[in-house]
Amino acid sequence: MIAKEKVIALAEERIQELNNDNYLVQVTVTNKNQIKVVMDNLHRGVSIKDCMSVSRNIEHNLDRSLEDFQLEVTSPGLDQPFFVEQQYIKNIGRKVTVTTLEHQTFLGELLAVNENDISVLEYVKPKNSKSKKMIPGNTIFIEKSKIKESKLIISI
Repeated sequence: MIAKEKVIALAEERIQELNNDNYLVQVTVTNKNQIKVVMDNLHRGVSIKDCMSVSRNIEHNLDRSLEDFQLEVTSPGLDQPFFVEQQYIKNIGRKVTVTTLEHQTFLGELLAVNENDISVLEYVKPKNSKSKKMIPGNTIFIEKSKIKESKLIISI
């Protein structure tokens, strides 16, 4: 099986060479050598050109004659949870849902991120209102170590 650490090193090497605010989100390697590299950009979407460059660097440095593999380099889908701190930073000012390990779910605007926690302006349903419209409530602080999953809310 191809070592995940080697794939991470090859991906990060090329991402740093590109020097354009791209970052590595996640790398998975299955026991059948199906490799998936997910990368993103702090300020915009990841270009196809950048994905191709990272893919080529990995492919040229792994030996198919020793182990065959399947490689996919992509950007995270909008519906995918956050995996790394840069994803939180990128989405400051946007609406998110955050689920804690205690199964509490918060919906609101991501305000800030630091090394220990995130702050969210929680949206709540007004009391005694039949309207489905949510209004800003309190700012809550959630320790990163207690977050099970955070996702961007996609609205039209």
